[in-house]
Amino acid sequence: MKRFSANLGFLWTDLDLTDRIRAAADAGFRAVELHWPYDTPAAHIRRTCAETGVELLAMNSPLGNIRAGESGLAALPGREAEFRDTFLRATDYAFDAGASRMHIMAGIVSNSTATRSVLARNLQWAEEAVPEMSFLLEPLNNFDKPGYLYHLPEQAVRVITEAGLQRTRLMFDIYHVGREGLSPQKEFDRFAAHTGHIQIAGVPHRMEPYSGTVDMAAVLRHVSTKGYHGWIGCEYHPERTLEAGLSRLRELADVCA
Repeated sequence: MKRFSANLGFLWTDLDLTDRIRAAADAGFRAVELHWPYDTPAAHIRRTCAETGVELLAMNSPLGNIRAGESGLAALPGREAEFRDTFLRATDYAFDAGASRMHIMAGIVSNSTATRSVLARNLQWAEEAVPEMSFLLEPLNNFDKPGYLYHLPEQAVRVITEAGLQRTRLMFDIYHVGREGLSPQKEFDRFAAHTGHIQIAGVPHRMEPYSGTVDMAAVLRHVSTKGYHGWIGCEYHPERTLEAGLSRLRELADVCA
């Protein structure tokens, strides 16, 4: 699976994190991406990736107050100091673990000039504060994450362009695009120049990427012909067992090898 990465926030969740990395390597993945691995020592992640030959791509910035339902801090007015403190600790951890990219989570907050301004300032600061790292913004569909700052690719790209960001890119998640009822091919054509990473899952149930209403093979062929040759993250919930679907996942991976 040359270009597929395993999202270990969703896959092999019955194992501890280092064993998930080993399982991903055994399944043929050459890269992994993480959600919030901060309870696992970064050195353990780096060592396991080195032992297995797996590349660590990225992880998410901290959520904030999980009990209060927060999903990121970067766009929350009045929380700038908290965002910056947790962000710096998260990027230090990411570097120690071996990652060079961070998905910065904006938060559940109204989409307004004020909140976009807070986010823009925080992202500009982040690019200046941590010049060795690049960043991703991911629109989350309004069904799964109601109230998140942006749920469409154009909204995240607007933040990137209006803030004049240089190392912040769009995480183009085909599942979220499909859940919004949009054409993944047409949306990718609009925002290919801003795309830094792609994620996949079946629409609408977020199961295996080859399941559901979106012809994932056709989408992957399309993005490849349009010049995207980066990693493609498999962020899905296995319908039964993960192993049962691996053969078809490998066939899908061959589409964009």
